[in-house]
Amino acid sequence: MKIFRILYVQVLAGILLGILCGWLWPGFAPVAKVINETFINMIRMVIAPFIFLTIVSGVAGAGNMRQVGRVGGKALLYFEVVTTFALIVGVVVANVIKPGAGVEFKAIDAAKVAAYAEKGKEMNWGEFFSHIVPANVVDAFAKGDILQVLFFSILFAFGLRMLGDAGNGLLVTFNRLNKVLFNVLKIVMKVSPIGAFGGMAFTIGMFGFKTLAVLGKLLLTFYVTGFLFIFVVLWAICRSQGISLWKLLGYIKAEILIVIGASSSESVLPTIMQKLTYAGCDKEVVGLVVPAGYSFNLDGTTIYLSLSIIFLAQVFHVNLSLGQELTVIGILMLTSKGAAGVSGSGFIVLASTLTALKVIPVEGLGMLFGVDRFMSEGRAVINVIGNTVAAVVISKNEKALDEKRFHEVVHLKQPTQTSDI
Repeated sequence: MKIFRILYVQVLAGILLGILCGWLWPGFAPVAKVINETFINMIRMVIAPFIFLTIVSGVAGAGNMRQVGRVGGKALLYFEVVTTFALIVGVVVANVIKPGAGVEFKAIDAAKVAAYAEKGKEMNWGEFFSHIVPANVVDAFAKGDILQVLFFSILFAFGLRMLGDAGNGLLVTFNRLNKVLFNVLKIVMKVSPIGAFGGMAFTIGMFGFKTLAVLGKLLLTFYVTGFLFIFVVLWAICRSQGISLWKLLGYIKAEILIVIGASSSESVLPTIMQKLTYAGCDKEVVGLVVPAGYSFNLDGTTIYLSLSIIFLAQVFHVNLSLGQELTVIGILMLTSKGAAGVSGSGFIVLASTLTALKVIPVEGLGMLFGVDRFMSEGRAVINVIGNTVAAVVISKNEKALDEKRFHEVVHLKQPTQTSDI
């Protein structure tokens, strides 16, 4: 049947089979984890060179320092405003639904809690900003540090521009290499249904459905909050720019399903950039906004953080005043950016924020370990959608969006060269 040749249908089938496999054969979870991690690593291996080549070909080919600075400034302002809205939505919904009311505290793993609490105390936000500049560019590429690669790529692009016509040969070579990487991505994405299968089989097999019964209200509250953020906040932003959010979501539906299966927003970073560029967004704007958004525009993670803190306050019967809740929002506006790209960053940020507040026991983190995996898919999906919207909105604001092309590709769904990835 032709329908099963469509990527998003294959991914959806992989997700459903993964849920079934994890439920019936939980012992398969370790193997499923290897499958999922292998797929994500296949994507990660091309992220750093893809960002580098996209930035260099975009900036060196057509851009200038003034435009880069303007786009970067707009992006950072946009990220801060939108993530602040995400924080507020999380706090408001948590206060209305009260997911922590009536929940009994049971620390799942005291050792893990202590480890995250210690890391939270040690977090140095000044070091985060200095970390953006790589001490060794080869190491930055080897580790796949997105921010460091982005920083070096911009400098390299301007260095190449300064060569003038003498740099044209190298620029042509980079453009060709970028096309080769895109072909590699097309090959990798063909196995994305298997990666989605592994991710869901691991989640269900390792944690099971019983965890959902215990903290189901928190999980439901998180997804309701995410739904409201996407279809109220992001919808309003898109509508103000004359963009159809629904059509845009339809354009990236395959990527959304892959993220759900893999529980990682990184798994679609290169394909999102390629699709947005093909749909008419300026390559330079996409190359700057999307990678930066993966560190500074984590809307889903931001919702999760604000919701989790209010949830823990309700569990421990801590009645936060309006001033304290505003303090939570203020602290998270900073801390939610500071641990980007760090393994276990969500728990580290939670630990550091709880430590700063000094009114909610850090031990409450133990309650979130089991259910966290079931929220990671939602966080990743919201992050991807948020960054996609950001790239389109900033492109249009910069007059760097080919609206005719965008309408043809996204609204009219004309066949594209990216339809099979």
